[in-house]
Amino acid sequence: MEPGDTAVIDRSGLDRLVEVLRARGYRVIGPRVRENAVVLDELASGAELPDGWGVETAPGYYRLRRREDGAVFAHSAGPGSWKQFLHPSRRRVLAVGPDLEPEPAVEAPVRSAFLGVRGCDLAAIAILRRVLGGGTYPDTGFTERSGGLFVVAANCTEPGGVCFCTSMGTGPGATDGYDLALTEHAGAEHRFVVDVGTEEGAAVLAEVGPCPPAESEVAHARESVSAAAGRMGRSMPEVDIPGLVRGSRDLPHWEDVAARCLTCGNCTMVCPTCFCTTTEDVTDLTGDHAERWERWASCFELDFSYMHGGSVRRTGESRYRQWLSHKLGTWHDQFGSSGCVGCGRCIDWCPAGIDLTAELARLAEEASGAGS
Repeated sequence: MEPGDTAVIDRSGLDRLVEVLRARGYRVIGPRVRENAVVLDELASGAELPDGWGVETAPGYYRLRRREDGAVFAHSAGPGSWKQFLHPSRRRVLAVGPDLEPEPAVEAPVRSAFLGVRGCDLAAIAILRRVLGGGTYPDTGFTERSGGLFVVAANCTEPGGVCFCTSMGTGPGATDGYDLALTEHAGAEHRFVVDVGTEEGAAVLAEVGPCPPAESEVAHARESVSAAAGRMGRSMPEVDIPGLVRGSRDLPHWEDVAARCLTCGNCTMVCPTCFCTTTEDVTDLTGDHAERWERWASCFELDFSYMHGGSVRRTGESRYRQWLSHKLGTWHDQFGSSGCVGCGRCIDWCPAGIDLTAELARLAEEASGAGS
């Protein structure tokens, strides 16, 4: 097999894929059910995948539900993203002992294989590669964790209630950045059409033992992904979004959002592209040993914009506006793309049910009224 080839595996073949990847030394990360959600976690075998589980999603709402079939990937984005394995939420940077000599933290190199990556999350990983892995001073921890990454994408055929990847041009199908891409059909015969993206992907798939696909099977897979683009639960307004957020700074709608926003930071924690961190120093009771830790930070934190004399953004209105304006506006200036991939997590996991796409639509209406 070689890049560009297409094959088919059945449900047992998916289990075999996990076995092959583990035998090749990969730590396999994929979806599984835990604590009433589909989460991303290390898999010991394919038996831990969420067969027959779906989800119902809406602003501020997420519920597991049992499906009538055994589909493995028929669920939309859960509370975790692949970011947590490439850019950990908390990590030790260094330690200092009584001799005051710093000891940098050393991470044991681990090759990871991500199983079930959606198109939106593939785009998020590509963004993190530019933000954290590029530039003059790349994050060496990120580059080491993302180096040698093996990606098995899962094309979406059933978008969730808060998905809007079509609006952002990131899905529902995977276009690049994968080693293998699966399109699932959980009918009478549970099968996966597999697209090969790289030579490593071809080598892994050859060990799994795929079958040649029927033309009708491939056509059905392509049609299922194409049809999903028209069944998104949400969509962004068809306007110049960077221009909209740039020109709407003084619109009264920000006050309305602030009245609902709890500034809890949930949206930034679940976002697959938010990358901000802070550092904190801790010491033991004797004072002989200290450590420096890096952890995720959020622009919704009051201290995030702290400078000598106080915080710059003291109101919830200013912090929400900062987050949305950067994510959808100035991100283009910094990194050449939007910071949003349309996964809908920020809508799903907002306890106040604030809907990013609805807020943009309201801003567009107000901006249109202000300009008329």
